[in-house]
Amino acid sequence: MTEEGTHVTDEGTHVTDEGTGMSRPAIRVVLADDERMVRTALRAILSAEPGLEVVGEAATGAEAVSVVRELRPDVVLMDVRMPEIDGIRATEQILATLDEPPRVVVVTTFENDSYVYDALRAGAAGFLLKRADADALVQAVRLVARTDSLLFPSAVRSLAAEHARRAARPPAWVSRLTGRESEVLRHMAGGLTNAEIARRMEVGPATVKSHVAAVLAKTGTRDRTQAVIAAYEAGFLNVG
Repeated sequence: MTEEGTHVTDEGTHVTDEGTGMSRPAIRVVLADDERMVRTALRAILSAEPGLEVVGEAATGAEAVSVVRELRPDVVLMDVRMPEIDGIRATEQILATLDEPPRVVVVTTFENDSYVYDALRAGAAGFLLKRADADALVQAVRLVARTDSLLFPSAVRSLAAEHARRAARPPAWVSRLTGRESEVLRHMAGGLTNAEIARRMEVGPATVKSHVAAVLAKTGTRDRTQAVIAAYEAGFLNVG
């Protein structure tokens, strides 16, 4: 592992990788949870990590939408059950009203909660259990902010098996996928990044990026998580 150092510029907090000397902006995080103790614990864990910066908090779903619109973080850790509006509707509003929305990670007590599945369908990038340890929390934030991988693909598959509302017949988009696009979608469901898919398929990263864009367009989804959920619900992917 390389060490990192943090410094502040007029454009915000940056972190320098001591191994490469390269500087990049810190990952900016907003915490949305109605329990102050939970927010305090999350802030303590994330603030201790180089390259992560907690820039705001919210105690209700409505407040989360307002704070995110104002601060434009990279990642939002969103409790599912909150006053005023829940985390699902807050996620929908955030993703619908911002041109470059943050990645939303749902934080929940129960991994098989139907609320979590609905949040993923609404556009959340993934979910994290409240009992997760500090390392898992930090890794999840870094993963959704810096990579194009699916967060915890096996957990998404388990949720789909439990809650997927399977279509009576495959939707039209299934037959419109090309062979390459179908292959890319299956790799996406396995949690592979674009670079990993490119190596697996022996094509260039730009080609994979083009296939991913086509998959999202044909499935009518915003991101990889939604596309994978849609694939399970259509029966394109086996949830067994």
